[in-house]
Amino acid sequence: MIRLLDVVLSITGLVVGMPLMVVIACVGLIDTGSPFFRQVRVGRGGKPFVLIKFRTMSRNTESVASHLVASSAVTPFGHFLRRSKLDELPQLWNVLKGEMSLVGPRPCLFSQQQLIDERERWGVLRARPGITGLAQINNIDMSTPFVLAKTDAEMLESLSLKSYLKYIFLTVLGKGAGDRVRR
Repeated sequence: MIRLLDVVLSITGLVVGMPLMVVIACVGLIDTGSPFFRQVRVGRGGKPFVLIKFRTMSRNTESVASHLVASSAVTPFGHFLRRSKLDELPQLWNVLKGEMSLVGPRPCLFSQQQLIDERERWGVLRARPGITGLAQINNIDMSTPFVLAKTDAEMLESLSLKSYLKYIFLTVLGKGAGDRVRR
């Protein structure tokens, strides 16, 4: 049922959001010269996939976890995209392709070995990574691998249609700060 909802909601989001995404891409092109950001992330079963988002940082920013990046790397338009969570819209394509779910653990980088190990230990890597979830709406980011993996496991263990819709609804309403960037 959740995969069906992922497909229906991602198609709906891509169709309805297309005009907004075109505007964001045009502004992003002016802002950074490259509106989209692609990065290899850890997917279901530990397999790699290419995550796509709107670019929020300058193009020469090192490819590391957000909490390791200086806030000066984030452009003014990028700050807006992060606060509004609009930078996540292109991930609807990842959801449609089956690489992600709307709700699940945020996909990490392969360089985040401590988080990968914790997620393996808690069984989190068996699930599709997601755009949002329990950790995101509670401001738990990748800087605390044990807490994040434990929270992801708790979410997956109790995930129901009601909680799936709740996490999406709270995210759309602006709950959670998204991926933190150090100050």
